[in-house]
Amino acid sequence: MYYDQEVNSVFEELEVSEAGLSSEKASKRLKEYGENELKENEKVSVLQLFISQFKSILIIILIIASIVSALLGELIDAIVIIFTVFLAGILSFVQEYRAEKSIELLRSLTSPEATVIRDGVEKKIPSKKLVLGDLILIQTGDRIPADARIIKGFNLKTDESSLTGESVPVQKSIETLPSETPEADRTNMVYTGTAVAYGRGSAIVTATGMNTAFGELAGLLGTIERSKTPLQESLDKFGRWIGIATLIIVAFVAMLGVFYGFPLLDMFLWGVALAVAAIPEALPAVVTVGLGLGVRRMVKRHALVRKLPSVETLGATNVICSDKTGTLTQNKMTVERICVNEQILKVTGAGYSPEGEVFKGNKKVSADDVHLHVLLLGAVLCNDADFFKENEKWEIKGDPTEAALVVAAAKTGLLKVDLDQKYPRLGEIPFSSERKRMTTFNKLEADSGSFPLKGLVAFSKGAPEVILSSCTKIFLDGEIRSLSPEMKQLIAGKVREMADQALRVMALSFRSLDEGPSLENISSGEFSSEEIEEDMVFLGLMGMRDPPREEVKVAIQKCADAGIKTVMITGDHKITASAVAKELGILKENDLTLTGSELDSLGDAEFEGKVERVSVYARVYPTHKLRVIDAFKKKGYIVAMTGDGVNDAPALKAADMGIAMGITGTDVSKEASSMILTDDNFASIVAAVEEGRNIFKNIRNFITYGLSAHIGEVLIVLISILGWQILPLLAVQILWINLITDGLPPMALSVEPPDSGIMRQKPRNVEEGLITRREIAAGLGIGGLIALQALIILAWAVDRGFPLEKLQTLIFTLVVFSEMFNAFNWRSDRYSIFSLGLFTNRSLVYAVLTTIILQLVVIYVPFFQTAFRTVPLSFTEWGVVLALASTTFISMELVKYFSGKSSQEIIKEKTNFD
Repeated sequence: MYYDQEVNSVFEELEVSEAGLSSEKASKRLKEYGENELKENEKVSVLQLFISQFKSILIIILIIASIVSALLGELIDAIVIIFTVFLAGILSFVQEYRAEKSIELLRSLTSPEATVIRDGVEKKIPSKKLVLGDLILIQTGDRIPADARIIKGFNLKTDESSLTGESVPVQKSIETLPSETPEADRTNMVYTGTAVAYGRGSAIVTATGMNTAFGELAGLLGTIERSKTPLQESLDKFGRWIGIATLIIVAFVAMLGVFYGFPLLDMFLWGVALAVAAIPEALPAVVTVGLGLGVRRMVKRHALVRKLPSVETLGATNVICSDKTGTLTQNKMTVERICVNEQILKVTGAGYSPEGEVFKGNKKVSADDVHLHVLLLGAVLCNDADFFKENEKWEIKGDPTEAALVVAAAKTGLLKVDLDQKYPRLGEIPFSSERKRMTTFNKLEADSGSFPLKGLVAFSKGAPEVILSSCTKIFLDGEIRSLSPEMKQLIAGKVREMADQALRVMALSFRSLDEGPSLENISSGEFSSEEIEEDMVFLGLMGMRDPPREEVKVAIQKCADAGIKTVMITGDHKITASAVAKELGILKENDLTLTGSELDSLGDAEFEGKVERVSVYARVYPTHKLRVIDAFKKKGYIVAMTGDGVNDAPALKAADMGIAMGITGTDVSKEASSMILTDDNFASIVAAVEEGRNIFKNIRNFITYGLSAHIGEVLIVLISILGWQILPLLAVQILWINLITDGLPPMALSVEPPDSGIMRQKPRNVEEGLITRREIAAGLGIGGLIALQALIILAWAVDRGFPLEKLQTLIFTLVVFSEMFNAFNWRSDRYSIFSLGLFTNRSLVYAVLTTIILQLVVIYVPFFQTAFRTVPLSFTEWGVVLALASTTFISMELVKYFSGKSSQEIIKEKTNFD
């Protein structure tokens, strides 16, 4: 709206003159439309957010179990359960508290003050007081306070990278545009939150508050609901399953005990003990600790996770949608090719560092080459930008495109500070979007006989077609020659070749003014710019681009090996985006590229049919990114989105895994994300994916370990009561087993390093859940084996007439040691411990030793003997216990061996991976 209207029409429709609004009219409109600020949706209170951490089925069951335990006098167990629940809840609350801050940060990005003309007077007012029709003044460095239609512009450029993803400042104009012009190409508009990179101008406010482009982003952020991660879904499903099973078991045991003549109160106590045995009460804490330890490892690999449950989402991710500018590329314009004297030269180096050289083939070219020297001289003198070093980093001052030219010259030893002093600028004709060129006038002295320039010289740089059309001569082979139409066609062909390589091409020319108009004639207006900028001598072409990060290509290939599709989503042009995507290996032979306009023309069903074949999206806007993510998610993909700008924030929040850039990323994108890359390196995602996969593998393994242990305990009690009418374990012994076996060993399992080749496996199918049939079968198998071991002990003890306390101590100790052997089984569900290395997980070794020591204390220290009703064991009895318990380890090793994961296969797999 307004971009397709003439300036006079905009003035009339908004009822404003060049003197601006009157104070009275502005006040009236402020009441009518409200203040120019982003509105927040109704906030969830801190208390509500805290309570929400305890709504899962598993947490509710644990709280009920702790209350029942307390009522039955089991205060220690009750305290442990409550502590575990609240620890997990508090950690989750702290993470979630900062998750919904995007709107507030969007507000902080808006300009606090605006310069306006009201009542014919220029004044500064709070930006929130701006209204429709206000006349605002903007200049270099200003942040735009509201969406507005430009009415005057003087070489005006705005940095819209945080809104559109465009890496180059956008040249603005006042020209009326067609009504079908996409929002990203409306060059006669400026938008809230963007910044003026160059020049100055004035504009009429056309939208404020939530009606601005930023307001639409805020609305998107406020309406998107973040879905649960696969891990959260799996834990809830597991909690519901274990909860139902627990209720059935408790009811069955209570009725069975009463049927066999046990006191009702005793049976209720046993029911509670069995419930606690069946419910893995340490699961939330162990999962939290496992995630937390994984997060610590990820920080060392430059990935900072903001939401703990999102860690494992990376392991299931099979699509990464990445912004181009600053994520896949360096966001630093760099000259890579120079066409001069009918030669194509290659410029090495990247970014704004002056380290680099110029080559023709394999031969180095220096500034002594007169053609290169004059070309770079013009590039530096006809230039308002420069670069400098600050805090060990190279930064630029001015337009990135101009800075790229200055840096290229510096690579040959031509420094702007020296050249400006040696050849001072005496005048200039500034760049404008209409002229598409800039010309400066410098006083030069001849450096050598071959140097073609002296006296007053005009240097021009600009769009190749504009520069070329003004040239009648060319500097070639050390001479100034006539420029024929055929030569112009050849140069135009070189321009097209460079453009096809995603290079932004700048042409340069010069003209000696010693025999032409003088500087005084030019300043007085006797000669127009057209007259001065004619009969020019063509110097050459300089091609630049925002180069890809060096390590990204390798990272994308690793993602492909891991079964992850990388998709580029950018606001840049189609040719540029496609060229970069091909270079990085994102765009393959049969892949498609879509622009935002083409995407708009597709219906949802048609687009969903194509989405898996599209690898590049160009000239897109935030709503397009959301649509792409939504289409992937509807087809069952787990989608990660990387980005750094405000424009990426809604998509970062909507994606299963939003990944923000830590250095160049805006605060808005960071707050909307689930994870932040602290080095802004796409390659760090590969490391994060590996950690995510490993974390989920470890969580699944220690849950399966716990499941087998709890199944064993339940089977022991049930079969003992049914077969012998004996209580094989006391309630306090069951609780002790749970406390010591569900504590340290699972936490040690959570730090198990990745299996070899984990990044050559396909992403996990989230539909299978946390616990699959394979894990249930393993839990039942090992749990049944532990029960069988206990029943053998039971029969042996009964046969020898052992007293009840001796029998219970034997079974009590057997279960603990069998579960310690079982802990080593679940370092990996695939590989033998002898292939992994017995001591490669020292944490588990220490955890098992600590647990064994605690069990010995319970058996041999008199105070604990009384509390747990234990008696000392003889050497013979220890031999029987250890022999039976070790079969838990031996049997699992045999299963792994016969499943094909022998140690030789591990070595082979490691070799192939390397």
